[in-house]
Amino acid sequence: MGSLSWWEIGAIFIIILLLFGSKRLPDLARSVGKSIREFKKSLKEIESDVTSDDHEQKPDGKSDTK
Repeated sequence: MGSLSWWEIGAIFIIILLLFGSKRLPDLARSVGKSIREFKKSLKEIESDVTSDDHEQKPDGKSDTK
């Protein structure tokens, strides 16, 4: 699969503009941005949980939890 050319990106933008209208487009972009930010935040939290669990294991492979 190749990358999109500028003509294809422009056509997609025009279709989105026609579907949602110019008044709803900023709200749509804002909500997509918030969703991406929350997704990245969740990934970082999961990553930190996994790395903290790895550090809690003892050298013999057993965990500290009872």
